[in-house]
Amino acid sequence: MNTIELYDATLRDGMQGEGMSLSAEEKLRVAHSLDELGIDLIEAGFPASNPKERELFELLASERFAHAQIAAFGMTRRREVAASEDPALVLLAQSVAPVCTLVGKTWTLHLEKIVKVDRSENLRMIEESIAFLCAEGKRVIYDAEHFFDGWRAEPDYAIACISAAAAAGAETVTLCDTNGSSLPSQVAEATSAVVAALGERVRVGIHCHNDSECGVANTLAAVQGGARQVQGTVNGYGERTGNANLISIIANLQLKLGFHCLSDEQLGRLTETAHFIDELLNFTPDPNQPYVGRNAFAHKGGMHVAGVAAHAATFEHVDPETVGNERALLVSELAGRASMVEKAAGLGLELDDAAVARVLDRVKTLEHKGYQFEAADGSLELLMLRETGGYEPLFELESWRVVVAMERAGEVVTEATIKINANGEHYERTAQGNGPVNALDSALRSAIGDAHPRLREIELVNYKVRIIDEAKGTGAVTRVLIDASDGQEVWGTIGVSENLIAASWEALVESLERGMLPRGAP
Repeated sequence: MNTIELYDATLRDGMQGEGMSLSAEEKLRVAHSLDELGIDLIEAGFPASNPKERELFELLASERFAHAQIAAFGMTRRREVAASEDPALVLLAQSVAPVCTLVGKTWTLHLEKIVKVDRSENLRMIEESIAFLCAEGKRVIYDAEHFFDGWRAEPDYAIACISAAAAAGAETVTLCDTNGSSLPSQVAEATSAVVAALGERVRVGIHCHNDSECGVANTLAAVQGGARQVQGTVNGYGERTGNANLISIIANLQLKLGFHCLSDEQLGRLTETAHFIDELLNFTPDPNQPYVGRNAFAHKGGMHVAGVAAHAATFEHVDPETVGNERALLVSELAGRASMVEKAAGLGLELDDAAVARVLDRVKTLEHKGYQFEAADGSLELLMLRETGGYEPLFELESWRVVVAMERAGEVVTEATIKINANGEHYERTAQGNGPVNALDSALRSAIGDAHPRLREIELVNYKVRIIDEAKGTGAVTRVLIDASDGQEVWGTIGVSENLIAASWEALVESLERGMLPRGAP
């Protein structure tokens, strides 16, 4: 069975899409999620190109990954500058990333209109840049920008560019459909020609964009033409219409074409990974996304339901469980049972059949109200503990009140008052904050902080609000996601309410209760 190397560009190329923004800490969570999925190479971006990227590479310096390796991204040297004196290449050489991906020009139109260098100088730029990084001990991947446009314009020069990269020491030469202009037949033809020209010297890779809605199809065509590395982004994030969707690529390669990408267990994490990263970005997971969408295996009455009930393969092209999804018609207690048991086991809980049924019923009820637990692992842990009798609340709430006032000078003052019972005592505390959530947090910590000193270690590191039913305007139900950390791990919690502050309070309390659980187990 042929093995395909998986290269994820979500943290760099994917972030160029509209509305895409992650903190350095969030990018680190994405990297670990991709590592757990089984991705081979994770492109982290340009080292030190901006403060956020610099922070990310500083964090990566002390991280350990079970499988994935980090790739730093850069460009070939500037014209008329030695590779060893190009500041960007020197930064790549000094970065913690063992792999460097260099992008260079292939299309003669770009040489004439954009970078304004002659063809010989461009070949030298490619060769010398790669040779410099190889001499510095880096593994180098060469991304041939606009390769397919260049191939259609002047195939001999396009081959000369990637041959120069191979000769200089690149371990992989990646053919890029940078503006998404190509069709599968064109990609297959060009890729086959490149594989024939380069022989066994280097691995050939493929990097596609989705401007013609052929990103995934073009990637598969390249693999069938001999490419053995595929690049893409989770859920197809990226500039313009996005990159090739790595989630669909992996499933198609492994389940339809017989290539080896992931273990069966890792393949079963596709849905979880896709939804986790969506939620981290504060996006609603696309219900119609192939393989991992909520509707990917949904069947609505009539002949389809009868057919699936009799023999699933009649209306399902793959078993949904192979990619971690589930059949929507299974609304009984059996829906999602295996995944819930596995999730509980990972938390150190043993769920009997009755407990699993209660947890599943509760999850379904809450999801109908707008809750989503993909990025709210802390809330899911607490839910399981409630249903198994292992939950002990930090306190009993009597009431809370928040007052927000704008004073004449234009200053906004926020004050929160809480009344709670904890450890047999009654507490009433008032605190000010720079907003309702901060004021409530301060009042709560003031009340029970002495009894639970570990609360001082827990900090809110992210706060996101999403409108669930936009048609209701300011009266819509809101979902609040909070990420909290004790300096060693990060967890997410969720609150849902028509009142934004009530949703925030729910997520805040659960973030603290989850943080008070013993480390390493619920």
